[in-house]
Amino acid sequence: MDDIATTVREFSAIEKQALEHVWIHSARWLDLAERDGLRVMVRGEGCRLFDAQGRSYLDGLSGLYVVNVGHGRAEIGEAMAKQARELAYVSAASYTNLAAVQLGDVLAGLTPGDLDRFFFCSGGSEAIESAMKIAKQYKIIARRGGYHGATFGAMSITSSRSEKFFGPFMYGVSFVPSPNRYRNDFGVEGEAGDLLCAEAIEQEILAQGPDTVAAVIGEPVSVSNSNHVPSPRYWQRVREICDTHGVLLVMDEVINGFGRTGTMFATEQFGVVPDLMTMAKGLSSGYAPIAAVAVGEALFDEFKKQDVALAHLLTFGGQAVSCAAALKNIEILQREELPQRSAQQGKYLLGLLQQLRSHPTVGDVRGLGLMCAVELVKDKATKESFGVGPAAASHPYIRRLLELMEERGLLTRVFMALQLCPPLVVTRDEIDYMVTIVDESLSLAEREFGFA
Repeated sequence: MDDIATTVREFSAIEKQALEHVWIHSARWLDLAERDGLRVMVRGEGCRLFDAQGRSYLDGLSGLYVVNVGHGRAEIGEAMAKQARELAYVSAASYTNLAAVQLGDVLAGLTPGDLDRFFFCSGGSEAIESAMKIAKQYKIIARRGGYHGATFGAMSITSSRSEKFFGPFMYGVSFVPSPNRYRNDFGVEGEAGDLLCAEAIEQEILAQGPDTVAAVIGEPVSVSNSNHVPSPRYWQRVREICDTHGVLLVMDEVINGFGRTGTMFATEQFGVVPDLMTMAKGLSSGYAPIAAVAVGEALFDEFKKQDVALAHLLTFGGQAVSCAAALKNIEILQREELPQRSAQQGKYLLGLLQQLRSHPTVGDVRGLGLMCAVELVKDKATKESFGVGPAAASHPYIRRLLELMEERGLLTRVFMALQLCPPLVVTRDEIDYMVTIVDESLSLAEREFGFA
């Protein structure tokens, strides 16, 4: 089947304005204008979104792994309004504000180890850029399949970067294998395969020269690499390797953090404290743009000893209204025990998804907390994929599957794997309905494309 079936409909006035004036991130214009792909959302409540046409959708991706406490939290809006009335902004170059100070104190009580100093930013890409500038000497080692953002420096350490359009990228970045128990680079199963990926980091450090490597960076569980959950021993070994060679360890919690994997931060599940940790997304659950880099005192002490400032300034870093949103968001996460709820509901969701293994295009199912993935393949025996990384999204089968799910009221993302990462407030009934939609959509798409 070469093309995707389309539904012709009339665009509303607001949708026409969107097509004329808004440049949607990462979407092709023809997909929006000619394939009924445009969605102008006007309201959210819990796990549901409502568009300008009055249609209702289950948000299977928490926006973009962001809205951890769910949509429509009036108390966050009220906290933001109160802060805006009192003080919205002071210069990030010379001052701070009360809300930023309070947020730093709250975060210091949540982050692992001695990560109690925070450089505030506006988003995850900025947090990664900031972490690299704090850490950078000469070279940075990242992992294949990893994603760390779309700004230039963050894209430089993202393995799916587009050299054709944006290269040459930042000098001094190399990539090593990432844990993948479905297609391990060394052909070794289980924890042993994970540990070989860790040893590859040490080999790369030695090859580059320990004195020239600033940092190793990775997500505790990489969503962009389809949610492969490594053994705790993997991260513990990476920590040992970094300590042995005097290399900083940066763990990217932009997606993993604030309850997504079943604990406040995913690092807690691996028994490791990094030297730097980035956070964003769930920090405010999307109610305001905010991110941060957490660093340990030993690292910050070097700046104090040398009496130098970090040569890095972000105009909206620690903006007061965003900090107020984050404070109220964290209060909700703790009050409603949403990290624990994520762990419980995640086990339930993963159990239901395991039942999809009978589908001819389902190769693997995996996840941690409310961060689950169903890997899709053309052939179970060979594990042949529909494409590598984000490129898989352009395959007609994947596009048709997405269309079928949206028609039935489920919004999510499908690259090599179908992602289900709903808000942490999701109910069992909503999980049941999501999985039912996925099941039905897979069956229809598989029949259309001759897999069943």
